[in-house]
This record gives sequence, structure tokens and C-alpha cells, in this order.
Amino acid sequence: MTQTLTITRPDDWHLHLRDGAMLEGILPETTRDFGRAIVMPNLVPPVVTAKDAEAYRARIMAAIPEGADFTPLMTLYLTETTDADDVAAAYASGLISAVKLYPAGATTNSDSGVTNFDNVQGVLERMSEIDLPLCVHSEVTDPSVDIFDREAVFIDRVLDPVRRRVPELRVVMEHITTADGVAYVMSQDERLGATITTHHLIINRNDLLVGGIKPHYYCLPIAKREEHRLALVEAATSGDARFFLGTDSAPHSDPNKESACGCAGVFSATNTMSCLAHVFERAGALDKLEGFASLHGPAFYGLAPNVGKTTLTKQAKAVTFPDKIHTGAGDVTVFNPGFPLNWTTS
Repeated sequence: MTQTLTITRPDDWHLHLRDGAMLEGILPETTRDFGRAIVMPNLVPPVVTAKDAEAYRARIMAAIPEGADFTPLMTLYLTETTDADDVAAAYASGLISAVKLYPAGATTNSDSGVTNFDNVQGVLERMSEIDLPLCVHSEVTDPSVDIFDREAVFIDRVLDPVRRRVPELRVVMEHITTADGVAYVMSQDERLGATITTHHLIINRNDLLVGGIKPHYYCLPIAKREEHRLALVEAATSGDARFFLGTDSAPHSDPNKESACGCAGVFSATNTMSCLAHVFERAGALDKLEGFASLHGPAFYGLAPNVGKTTLTKQAKAVTFPDKIHTGAGDVTVFNPGFPLNWTTS
């Protein structure tokens, strides 16, 4: 017997598309299920100026498969020399939808990020004035802080002070991974939102480390204890509009993942909606999936939901997804949730 659920076409509010042959190879995996996506700017070199964003957007548009209904929502990479006027003009023109803050050295291609937050105060104030959201990689990079504690420490040391200094600024805590992150969002007003990834709803640090290191589960922020995963599931399935989907789907070629210093990133664009349907069904919250995947994100960004619909169908027989996506930049391994998937999209 089949079961169906029809929802508003979903969006992805945190996505890595890379560039060149990798972009061309993996973009169809997103356009199949998602109407829009906030595109991360951490290329090499990063997307810092409006001119950079315009050029990158053109490359993405050229790679969209024929007939696909997809809109990339561009972002700028915040540096300590970012020009507030350039940011404001890019937003006023409709070119960008957010600015991304990476603490320097926090994750892939983040070396150009922020070290001294006082140096970006003026840009943040300007963003607050024009109501331009700030997307934040919420981890400190202090080597004395344990990698599993970096999100909680970031809230205390960086995020809460920034929000107190610029209280009207809209902020997205991206890819939260802890009960601390959930609690902080729930303690704040509607100007703070948070994205939650597919893989952090499914794996914990045991999945990454027990029985051998699993490089394709390695991401930043790193997966945490089971208690934190459960807190994320509770938040995502709660119906609270401050939480919405951002897959942080991040492709790396297999050799770059399976090396002595493997890259951080989980590629989940291909099977995210099937994974989410499983998670929400198991939580008894399929009725909340549309809010999390399709409605809360647009509301936070001041956009209308997508017009189209997506139908999820549950089948008795497990669905087969490809193990790898073949690209001109190398094979990319698709996220394996560790259990059979029975939901498909159409």
C-alpha cells in the first residue's frame, strides 16, 4: 500500500554548489527537488563583492538543466574589508539575499573570514538598517576549545554579544548541531532563525567514529552526541517557524574526502527529501514537514512560498538512490542515512 503527502515545493536555505565541472555535475541533484537555495560564497577566491556574485550567479544559471524550475539566492562572503555600500547596493538590486559570516578558519575555504568582529561592526549595522539577513557559521576557532564545544562557546562569546550590539539585525544560525543552539534560538525573538541539516537529524558522533572513521560523515560543524541529535529532531518537527531546512549539502570528490586530511562536508542533495520524510514520519510529525522544508524559510527571508507542489510517495519497497554522482571533477558520494528509504518525490 502506498502513502502520499503533497507539500509546497521545498527550498534549501544553505547549499554549496562549488564551481566549474563540480557545479555542472551536482546542480541537477538540487534542482530536481528544490525551487530555491541560498548559495554559499566560499569559493576560491570567495564571492566578496556584488561583481563576484553577479558572475557566479551567471555561471549557476548557465548550468541549470533545461526545464528545471530553480532560482539561486546569492550571498556575499563577509570579510574585514567588506564595503557596506557595495553590500547595500547588491541587496537593493535584488542580486543577493544574505551575507555570510565565517569565523576565519572555521570550515572549508574560510581563511578569508572574520578574526576581529569589531572590524565588521559597520557592515552589520548597515545590514540591520536595510533588513539584510546575516548567515552565521556558528563556531569559534580558538584552538583551546574542544571541537565538540565550539558551537556552544560561539553563542556566548560571539553571537550573543553581536546580537546585543545590533539587536535589529536578522541572523540565521546555520546548521545548528547542539541542544545549546536549539535552546538559544528558542530563547530569542523572531529576528533569530536557524537551519538544520539533513545529516545532523540522522547521524551522531558514534556514526562518524565507531568501527572506523567514516569520512563521508565528516562535516563541520561535526556531528555531536545523541542527546544533541534528538534535540535537533525535536526542534525540526516542532512546527516552530524559527527552524527551517538548510541541507549544507557540500560536495567534495571522493579522493578529497578519503585522504589523510579529508575535506569536511556531507553531500545530501540527492536524497534529502526522502530522508526527511523518514525522520518526520518516525517522529509522528509528517504534518510538520511542509513548514520545515517549504514555509518557514521563505517567511524568515520575507519571500512568498513556492507556487509549485511536491508529492512524496511512500512505497513498500525501498527506493534506490545512486551511491555516487559522477562529475567532471570526480565522483561525489551521496549521503547514506544507514537505513532503507521508502519515500520518493514527484
